[in-house]
Amino acid sequence: MNASELRDKTPDQLRDQLVALKKEAFNLRFQQATGAMENTARMRQVRRDVARVKTVLNEKARAAAE
Repeated sequence: MNASELRDKTPDQLRDQLVALKKEAFNLRFQQATGAMENTARMRQVRRDVARVKTVLNEKARAAAE
């Protein structure tokens, strides 16, 4: 997922995606704790995607406040 793709979405879509990513991160943490995780790199990818979504949301909020 690119930041440019995220900038094309509405804030509501971004919030929905953020919720989905957080749920996925939660499930990945459980998989890691139980030893069922197959793709360990996915945790890092999800964490970075969450950061990207939050960054774009903050950019949009700042732009709306001006």
